[in-house]
Amino acid sequence: MENKAKLLFIDDEEIVLDSCSQILIDSGHQISTTNDGSKGLEMIAEIHPDLVFVDLKMPGISGFEVIEKIHQVDPTIVSIVITGFATVSSAVEAMKIGAYDFLPKPFTPDELRLITKRGLEKRKLILETIALRREKELLRDHFAAMVSHELISPLSSVQQNLYVLKDELPDTLPDDQLQRFGRIQARVEDLLKLIHTWLRVISVDINKIQESFVPMSVSPIISKAIESIEPQAIRKDIDIHLSIDEPIRSIDGDEGTLVEALINIIGNAVKYSHPGSQVLVSAEESENEVLIKVTDNGIGISPEDLPYIFDGFYVGEGATAGEKSHGLGLTITRRIIEAHNGEINVESEIGKGSTFIIRLPAS
Repeated sequence: MENKAKLLFIDDEEIVLDSCSQILIDSGHQISTTNDGSKGLEMIAEIHPDLVFVDLKMPGISGFEVIEKIHQVDPTIVSIVITGFATVSSAVEAMKIGAYDFLPKPFTPDELRLITKRGLEKRKLILETIALRREKELLRDHFAAMVSHELISPLSSVQQNLYVLKDELPDTLPDDQLQRFGRIQARVEDLLKLIHTWLRVISVDINKIQESFVPMSVSPIISKAIESIEPQAIRKDIDIHLSIDEPIRSIDGDEGTLVEALINIIGNAVKYSHPGSQVLVSAEESENEVLIKVTDNGIGISPEDLPYIFDGFYVGEGATAGEKSHGLGLTITRRIIEAHNGEINVESEIGKGSTFIIRLPAS
């Protein structure tokens, strides 16, 4: 790409345009120049350059406006500011609105060649990142389709036949064979649940979640999650204690997915707590954030495992016998919280329990 790169220089000094063209004439790049910011924007829309050099001090439309509009036209275009030594502070301001770097006047041929090379490398990285993101999305969609067709369909057929056989076999099979049949049926059901959980992980669409954002209070969200987990807590004789430090500003979010995220966190706290203990769920406002904490006194998480618990298929040791986990709940939760422009962290110590902290921006 570098040998065929398109470079555009926008500067009201003809000597700068001529010198840049002469310095890079043997580079193999396609070089265009203009001494007018408005004309430069027209050329950007026409030739779609990889790299644009912009002088900040020009008559008419300023370099700042050019940089802003470049990123409106195509945010992948790399812009570099050309500036005099007296306006380096302005160049820094330009970088804050999207410029990649700046080239102070006067500059040597080697300085121009170096910053051009760096700018084109930046452009290449941007395009590669976009391509990888699209490839990942395609792979995710193809995997979901493959899983749905190649795994769910045949397993659903097996499950359906097992339902029929369950009604037909009790009078013909001895008890030990019926027990084996029951285990087969349970395993098929477990596999279907796992596949549906996989699909849930890869199908969490951040953009779609954000489309349904509305202002809401965290209190009913937390209450609904606790209500869902309460039967599980009662079976283990675990008390879920709720503490909300009102008043708390509302957040912008999607209620359904936030409740799901909290169910995963509170459910894990109950699952990995000792019978007869307590799980504390609290909410408070801190500066411009709403903090939701879930604390248990359970088995805790080892320091070696902590960096990986939000990755897929992490399963902690020591859950109550009979309680199964595929380690995908925290992965789903992290994606949901990130979709809400928040973050989730955990503090834990083996044998002393864990605290999950969700931070969401307040409205």
